[in-house]
Amino acid sequence: MPHLYPAIDLKAGQCVRLKLGDMEQATVFSDDPGAQARAFQDQGFKRLHVVDLDGAFAGESRNGDAVDAILKATKNPVQLGGGIRTLDHVEAWLAKGISRVILGTVAVRDPGLVREACRLFPGHVAVGIDARGGRVAVEGWAETSELSAIELAGRFEDAGVSAIIYTDIDRDGVLAGINWDSTLDLAAATSIPVIASGGLASIEDVKRLASPEAARLDGAISGRALYDGRLDPAEALKVLGA
Repeated sequence: MPHLYPAIDLKAGQCVRLKLGDMEQATVFSDDPGAQARAFQDQGFKRLHVVDLDGAFAGESRNGDAVDAILKATKNPVQLGGGIRTLDHVEAWLAKGISRVILGTVAVRDPGLVREACRLFPGHVAVGIDARGGRVAVEGWAETSELSAIELAGRFEDAGVSAIIYTDIDRDGVLAGINWDSTLDLAAATSIPVIASGGLASIEDVKRLASPEAARLDGAISGRALYDGRLDPAEALKVLGA
């Protein structure tokens, strides 16, 4: 069955959720990322998705202390994205205990680096594909490229990427539901496992995730719906057989 990844997005050391990827539209949900990570573990989740939002814009880690606190607070494997742009960044985070790094902007700018990271750290490298209007966005979503999500995924078909985290920016943080059409199209176009991100709004999205139609998906990420109580963790995990 697919996995449900609760999300911790970090801005200035706090757990926040953005609306449509806009740093000016950030809602603070917790000022203790470690406690939030432990709470998700206690609710029964087996994985955790973390993004350093400041790092995504800066091109280097900006919330390292918060990530350290998360790693200390949970036994669950943690995947981390945001500002990871060099092999040194990748190696440093994996050495700290991150189970999988997510490479986004650098996947567009320097696909060779992604391939080398996959070779050096097999099973520990994912690619983040964030799309707005079907086109891949980079630099913390501040710029949109000419690449489509399927084109970018195709570049890494044989690279050893462990997963693609696909975010529909137009759905992110607005509880509009996952963009199933584009997510399933991407999953059908690549052999790399796809994790849906952006828009998960209710138990109905979780039920669809558990349906045969979504069998190719590795899972989905949930942020705002968990934080504001629209999605009950126990019910969601039961649907997924977890």
